[in-house]
Amino acid sequence: MANDYHPYRTHRRTKKTRAGRLGLAGALTGALGITAVAATIVIVRPGGDPGGEARPTLAGQGSVEAGPSVPSPDAGPPLNFTTPEGYGYSLAAVEAGTDPAPLGATKAPPSGTTYAYADYVLTNNQRRPVLLDYPADLFMPKARVPSSAQERCMPQAGIPDDMCTLPNRSEVTARIDGAEPPVDENGTMMIPAGATYLVRIASELPVDKGISADDLRLFVWNARYTSDLTGIELAFPNDAG
Repeated sequence: MANDYHPYRTHRRTKKTRAGRLGLAGALTGALGITAVAATIVIVRPGGDPGGEARPTLAGQGSVEAGPSVPSPDAGPPLNFTTPEGYGYSLAAVEAGTDPAPLGATKAPPSGTTYAYADYVLTNNQRRPVLLDYPADLFMPKARVPSSAQERCMPQAGIPDDMCTLPNRSEVTARIDGAEPPVDENGTMMIPAGATYLVRIASELPVDKGISADDLRLFVWNARYTSDLTGIELAFPNDAG
């Protein structure tokens, strides 16, 4: 400290120093505790992302198996998309349907309802890794959404007015033709160059059990992929013929 020594200040200065050390120790302990909590959250919590698509953070795990390797499925015509960062993707719709547990164990849907899902092919069409992202969104007729979920079913520009999208979750379910699994680069999951995955997107809120595969559609509408904010449909194989 800048103050000069004074015999009557010795006891006060000693108490301040001790208090300062205790304060510093407490601050360090608090900081370490906060760091530990934050690390726990990053590792164990389910991730959230813009647009309602959820992604787990898998920092420190190196790579993810991302399901078995499967042959290339029958798919509709592929469409290419590029983000403002220069990430390039190719997407092609495979199929749609309903299932009470489309992504494994989940809360059983209420009687008379089920969950909607769609599968599509996601390819990194560049010679460098790109962000593992899920550009496609699942849409269904609003009339097929139970009244309890109507307010959560959102329309989008360029998509038929009678269709909407519910909160949903996307996962890589398989690697196509032996593609390398996603790789963790400093806490961000990346798709290796040229890798192709099968992705399933499933609604997190139930739909009427009577909904059919023909009622479901896949659109890309996020501004990162469509500069004019107009939805672009991914045609299923039976729609493209």
